[in-house]
Amino acid sequence: MVTTKAKLHSLDPVWQKIAEEARAAIDVAPAMGAMFHAGLLQHDGFDDALAYRIALKLASTEMSAQNIREIADDAYGRNSGLTQDARADLVATMDRDPACHRFLQPLMFFKGYQAVQAYRLSHWLWSDGQYDLAYFLQMRVSEIFGVDIHPAAKIGKGLMIDHAHSIVVGETAVVGDNVSMLHSVTLGGTGKEEEKRHPTIGNGVLIGAGAKVLGNITVGYCSRIAAGSVVLHDVPPMKTVAGVPAKIVGEAGCAQPALSMNQILAED
Repeated sequence: MVTTKAKLHSLDPVWQKIAEEARAAIDVAPAMGAMFHAGLLQHDGFDDALAYRIALKLASTEMSAQNIREIADDAYGRNSGLTQDARADLVATMDRDPACHRFLQPLMFFKGYQAVQAYRLSHWLWSDGQYDLAYFLQMRVSEIFGVDIHPAAKIGKGLMIDHAHSIVVGETAVVGDNVSMLHSVTLGGTGKEEEKRHPTIGNGVLIGAGAKVLGNITVGYCSRIAAGSVVLHDVPPMKTVAGVPAKIVGEAGCAQPALSMNQILAED
């Protein structure tokens, strides 16, 4: 008997595309059949597969995969926005990462995508008052993926983190929608203030590899931060900043830097 939930997922074009990709992948590499069946094809839909993947990656001797899976299932059942944001992140990765050719890749293989979805789960737990569980997931994400995002940080939809090695996002950081960042980015503080002490990143911002954005400052929408820069002051919208300390070196170069992923600074 087909459940109502299964019927709804059968109308989901993103999930149907992922399932098609998985079946095609098995035809090419039968040795991966068990992995793709367990990770994708045995599930009713995207949220089920996502919960399974997060649980599998974050499980430890301290907390089983089954326990984490139940936590994720409860969160996704109570807040559909979690999987809506996960879909937006998936599409963002597909659109912006030239190494991503199929929708199943982020879900199965890309640690940046998986780390962000685990953060979203920990943020939901934090917002629900389940602080110790949220801290546990933050710890496991840091241990497994090398990505340390405080569960209290606020991150919008459509986030793409490429390579996702040594990412740090502090407790009071705020990140808008459709932001792209590369590896070794820090959104950090400059002291021990107990109030807002981390950056606010506007919509559509592109943050280059190794950039450090420090303190209670604002990076305006659709701006660019060049690789290796240290940003200590506010950045106006639609500008490019570079250097240590970072200074404005020009316009953003296009209307949507985070979507174009263009990191080349124009020469005079």
